[in-house]
Amino acid sequence: MYSKELQSIAKSNRFRTRDIFDESLVDLASNDYLGLASKKSLLKKSYNSLLKNKYHSPKASMLVNGYSKIHEKFEKKLAKINGFESGICVGSGFLANISLIEALVRNNDTLFIDEDYHASGILATKLLRPEQVVIFKHNDSNDLKQKLEQNTRSGRNIIAIEGVYSMEGDIAPLEIFKIADKKECLLVIDEAHSSGVIGNNLLGIYDYYNIKIKPNHIKMGTLGKAYGSYGAYILASKQIIDFLTNRAKPIIYSTAPSNFDIALGYESLKYIIKHKKKLKTKIEKKLKIIKEILGIDSKSLIIPIKIGDNKKVKDIQKELLKLGFIVGAIRQPTVKIAIIRLIAKIDVTNKQLKTVCETLKKYTQEEK
Repeated sequence: MYSKELQSIAKSNRFRTRDIFDESLVDLASNDYLGLASKKSLLKKSYNSLLKNKYHSPKASMLVNGYSKIHEKFEKKLAKINGFESGICVGSGFLANISLIEALVRNNDTLFIDEDYHASGILATKLLRPEQVVIFKHNDSNDLKQKLEQNTRSGRNIIAIEGVYSMEGDIAPLEIFKIADKKECLLVIDEAHSSGVIGNNLLGIYDYYNIKIKPNHIKMGTLGKAYGSYGAYILASKQIIDFLTNRAKPIIYSTAPSNFDIALGYESLKYIIKHKKKLKTKIEKKLKIIKEILGIDSKSLIIPIKIGDNKKVKDIQKELLKLGFIVGAIRQPTVKIAIIRLIAKIDVTNKQLKTVCETLKKYTQEEK
């Protein structure tokens, strides 16, 4: 039924499969930035916390009776630590982006979204009318400012960006925050890849720029990356959280997030706060190795290495698999040109990271 389409995908070296990789491989591909997904002490604490409750499953949507003390405790602690009035748990980052974009952008409002925003956000814009959506050049504050000034629609202006972009690993510029405040725009930031990785307190980009949270600021984050769990959250003013509770379809019509995943996210949050200095030191060391060997001065743990050939990235990935390492081989449509996506996870030893970097350096030199 779809044989021609599948043949076309395979011919362009973009055919994807679900593979179970050997657990002995050194992981430099996943978003488990801090290595918490294998930390059994957090797993045990979460399990014991769950046993204290009558129900281990949410059973229903948050607005029926699926909302529990586990959800509430995590939301309150997360909001307080990040400087927001309120928060709400969501099933996934994908659902969180759909919640924010579909619900917040009302009839006369305009959404200004970075062209490299996550696929979930771009998909959510398809639920809006074309005139409600303006795409601006990636991390280009001048293009954003110009398009804001050209906009003649009468409603609210909403800006959507990421703290750290998932494929390039680059950070949103401070100027966009200033524009949002000056123009009185709502500012939605997807912090999936920045929370737990950047900032003086490892809280993400608001923390990184030491920005005092204002009523127009909204933070979305996920638990499936640095927090070693699954699920997501939205932090904002109480008014915005109340509005999302009443209008966001993924919140209203989805079963509440897993009690266990939220309990695990809570334990990970406490761990990150308690050990932030040690974690920051490890992050800095990994980034120093990346700069020394690959010449990439990154602020995040996402290291993209442009190859530009779909077959070549798969070949490089296979060669590294033989050496006992797994890295990401990312192809279209996820990226414009094929890249090796190296994640400098802090639970990987410095020696292992150096070996991978030296190997990748050899391949990039061959490309030149």
